[in-house]
Amino acid sequence: MVHHQIKVIQAMASMLTEGGRGVNGTAFPKQPEKALKLYEFEGSPFCRRVREVMTLLNLDYEVYPCPKGGTKYRPLVKQLGGKTQFPFLIDENTGDQLYESQQIIHHLFKHYGKSGKTPKKYAHFPKIPYVALAGTLLNGARGVWINQKIVERAAPEQLIELWGFEGSPYTRVVRGVLTELELPFKFHNVAKERWQDQGLAKLRLKPGKYVPLAGGKREQVLKVMGDNIQVPFLIDPNTQTQLFESAKIVKYLQQTYGK
Repeated sequence: MVHHQIKVIQAMASMLTEGGRGVNGTAFPKQPEKALKLYEFEGSPFCRRVREVMTLLNLDYEVYPCPKGGTKYRPLVKQLGGKTQFPFLIDENTGDQLYESQQIIHHLFKHYGKSGKTPKKYAHFPKIPYVALAGTLLNGARGVWINQKIVERAAPEQLIELWGFEGSPYTRVVRGVLTELELPFKFHNVAKERWQDQGLAKLRLKPGKYVPLAGGKREQVLKVMGDNIQVPFLIDPNTQTQLFESAKIVKYLQQTYGK
């Protein structure tokens, strides 16, 4: 447990380096009809840029982890796009396949943003992501390399589902494990939609029973989670498992898919 808390603290430090990006998002996202497919790995600073925008737009998407040394999806990316470079986005709604993080970000705002234009703060990232790279190092470079201890096995028949948001340190720890185990999953963004959502599930700025914004995405998420919203939340349809708490989720993933 102590070791897990250290990971959470490192993930929180990583989040702070980005100035709070990847926490807040629109309550009324423009979800694509067909799921966006993102080939990436948790520890990549370029992938992190894209995930932050995904949270801002509150989009759900499928993740196919491609850690260094991975054998499942890295060869597929080379086959589909012609090179082994990440992130790699497939949007079957528009027919686009994109590599460069800045191009992917422009694409996301164009098709799934309110105005169709990329905001200035997201339009011109530096070529070398010094800040995001520092965040990766602070996070112990987790989610960069494949877990060498895992036995080669096929991916689960059905996608694991994970609810969270990019800036959540607890979610980051879980995604790091999913990456290292090369486990594909559907990520449901649960961005904070207004000031009443700020804070941990039990320590929100607005005291009392949590009430989501009427008609917002969190109102729909509450129907899945029950009487409160807490992330990360994992559903594994392959084993009929539902779990809150990052430590419990990590233990479950390692015991179920890490041997």
